[in-house]
Amino acid sequence: MQLHGTATINELGHLTVGGVDTTELAKAYGTPLMIYDEALIREQCRRFHRVLEKSGLHYHVSYASKAFMCKAIVRIMQEENMGLDVVSIGELFNALSADFNPKNIHLHGNNKTIEELHFALDKGIGCIVIDSFDEISRLNQLAMDMGKTPNCLLRVTPGVEAHTHEFISTGSTDSKFGLNIDNGQAFEGVKAILDASHLNLIGLHFHIGSQIFGTDGTRVAINKVFQFFDVLKNKLDFTAQVLNIGGGFGIRYTKDDLSYPIETALEEIVESLKNAAQHYHLPIPQLWLEPGRSIVGEAGYTLYSIGTIKRIPNVRTYVSIDGGMSDHIRTALYGAKYEVALANRMNDKLEEVVTFAGKCCESGDMIAYDIEVPTPQINDLAVVSCTGAYHYAMASNYNQMLRPAVVLVKDGHHKLAIKRETLEDIIKNQL
Repeated sequence: MQLHGTATINELGHLTVGGVDTTELAKAYGTPLMIYDEALIREQCRRFHRVLEKSGLHYHVSYASKAFMCKAIVRIMQEENMGLDVVSIGELFNALSADFNPKNIHLHGNNKTIEELHFALDKGIGCIVIDSFDEISRLNQLAMDMGKTPNCLLRVTPGVEAHTHEFISTGSTDSKFGLNIDNGQAFEGVKAILDASHLNLIGLHFHIGSQIFGTDGTRVAINKVFQFFDVLKNKLDFTAQVLNIGGGFGIRYTKDDLSYPIETALEEIVESLKNAAQHYHLPIPQLWLEPGRSIVGEAGYTLYSIGTIKRIPNVRTYVSIDGGMSDHIRTALYGAKYEVALANRMNDKLEEVVTFAGKCCESGDMIAYDIEVPTPQINDLAVVSCTGAYHYAMASNYNQMLRPAVVLVKDGHHKLAIKRETLEDIIKNQL
């Protein structure tokens, strides 16, 4: 297993994260347990800032809170000078509950409700990313009624295909997100916002997909948007102050995944932005980014207890753990691959190839296939790496399973960030 951030193996052969033995965390909090390396989260934020501060550009980095959100993470983001990208009234409420500065919050979504828009306007958030013609008229009327004029971006689709799973590729022509540049809808959208009495258009937004290695697609999209900027300048006399390129920076879930340093990607993006501005004789806009997975993904580990081991001769060995697709949906949803080890036996000889299965009543509830581990034993602790993004965030109560506890570790200390759900939590909203 790749070890990220502060993860090490101690003299007992146990996995430690943040200077804390994971077997001790299992004793203290039980399993399943999600563990976050706080130092690594902070370092990932700082990597973005270090490169962009040197670029000479005006920039803003917002954490895409859909990757994983809780009040403890929100506080860390504020301390690390990050903004927040939210996509629902729930995420916005969570952020404000942690006293996050609303001016540094951006609201996304392809179907924002009146309630969400009203709440955002009332709280004075920094920017609303408009996604459709319906939203333009809806938001303008609401802003007029409330005596507000919010800063807005228009989300556009530049027609660029990201080399990623089709469900997480969002910048192509056929997408539920944004207005298309090629068919003229984006132009009409910009015109409609500029004509709106209570909307202040400050720029454009695009996001071509997630879990992307390299910047080829992003650079093509930047050039495509600058072509569009040129049209907007000539036909509407509009000059964008902001270009938000979203996120999508990939992480290494397994040793077979590509490696593309954030620093390299950012340097190439900055160069592309400067070159495009020079080519079209336009001012360089502020560069806004929205990383999520790349901030928290590699910082997360999920710890499970092994309950049953089923060996089918000449077929497969199933090792079943005490969680499943209720807290680990990405394998079933995307066919995502993960690395798994035995946290209490990290130095033991690898002797057997097994498949880790969840306990939900679905044949597709798998954690990872064909993983080489020491011969597993009941009550061993299985640890899955790189579960910091889109795991707790996508967790459910399927099969009435309880969502796990979440703990932050740093400098030999651990603190609870989210309590484990209880049986009472399962029925508390039922009548």
